Formats: sequence, C-alpha cells, structure tokens
Amino acid sequence: MELHIEKDAHQMSAKLAVWIAEYIQEVLAKQDRFTFVLSGGNTPKILFAELVKSPLKESIDWEKVHFFWGDERYVPYEDSRNNAKMCFEELLSKVPAKPEHIHIMRTDISPEESAAEYEAILKSYFGESETTFDFVLNGMGDDGHTLSLFPGFAVVHEKEKWVTSFWLTIQDMYRITLTAPVVNKAACVAFMAVGENKAKVLKDVLEGETNLDLYPSQIIQPESGELHWFVDDAAASLLTL
Repeated sequence: MELHIEKDAHQMSAKLAVWIAEYIQEVLAKQDRFTFVLSGGNTPKILFAELVKSPLKESIDWEKVHFFWGDERYVPYEDSRNNAKMCFEELLSKVPAKPEHIHIMRTDISPEESAAEYEAILKSYFGESETTFDFVLNGMGDDGHTLSLFPGFAVVHEKEKWVTSFWLTIQDMYRITLTAPVVNKAACVAFMAVGENKAKVLKDVLEGETNLDLYPSQIIQPESGELHWFVDDAAASLLTL
C-alpha cells in the first residue's frame, strides 16, 4: 500500500490526475486498451475537473479507455443521484471517449437483471484472466464503506458474484455494486479520502484491526495489484504511518 498526502482536496486531485494520466500512458504502451472503473460522489468531481484540463486532457488517448462503474444507485439516469449521470456531466461529455466503450449499470431494468447483465459484460472482457481492471477509482464514506459495500451488510462478504444488487435499508433504495472478488483482481486500485470527517475512519481502516463488518473498505486488497490511497492533510491528521 502506498499513501499519498497533499495539502487539500484540490492539490490531491491535481496530483492524482497527473498520476492517472501517466499510468494510462504506461499501460497503453503495452496493450491496446485501458479499463477504468469510475466512482460517484463529490470528491471525484474535483478529480474529473483536473482530468479535462489542457494539456492533461490531450495527453490521454481517450478512445482506448473503456469505462465502468464501481456501483450505482438504482434511480433513473435523469436523477441527480445517479452516478453515471454525474460522470457523464463532469468527465465523459468533455473527452473523446467512444460510446461503445462506456458501460453504465442500467437502472431501466430490474436490479437483479442489471447486475447479471453487468457481470456478463465483465466476463466478456476479462474471462479467466488473472487480472481484471487496469484501474479502479474508489471513494470511502464517513462510515468506512466503499463501492456499495456498507457496514453490516452481507454483500461485503460476497465470494462468487462479481456484481450484485441488494436493498439498502438505510437509504431506502436498491444498490448495484461490484464486489470484492472482481475489484481485488484489478491491476491497480486507488482510494480518495478528503476532509477531517474522514480522519478517524481512515486511521481505523489503515492502522486498526481488521473488522470488515465495521469498515468494508478494508476488504479491498488487490491480490497481485497495487493499492494507493490519495488523501489530504485533514483526512490524514490522525495517521501515524
């Protein structure tokens, strides 16, 4: 695990954006596609704003990037809470990505059908490969959740399915999410965490004992890939690393 600490959310996002661009270039020098899992939420908006700035935007071969989502709220695409909608507005509408390379989690069919369809897409991409995604961007909630892996829910311990759906009682909605088995086969995973409200949970996740039911973010440990945490001073304020 590698920890990257910057002054604030903007400086951290700027550093991560450059890091992502260089990583994409490095991977595409060896293969003809780059598979990128996007994250919803507020913090990625700052990162996306950096990625679409010149000259960084022009340094990425967007037509070779294939986009996926880590999770989705089961609400219509037009709903402001929809992760795909945010990512389109803040990133994908501003870069020359190919539509056929953008794979949203559908919310116009049942949650179960959506999860099954998404898993089929992933299996068509990765099949029996030892690794899955080239890069997974994750956030971490104040409660220690990541993706739609929430504290106390059985989905945290999913061992077989790559994608699943479940009713999230605390939000009164269905969620569709990637699971630990597929994310932990990724070549690289990066978490973003900013703000003092993340300080205690970040310390517990990184330095405390393993308690997956309390801190689901701890279950994301790439089997043979890299794990990075990009955080700001406020979130890192309690760390002793």
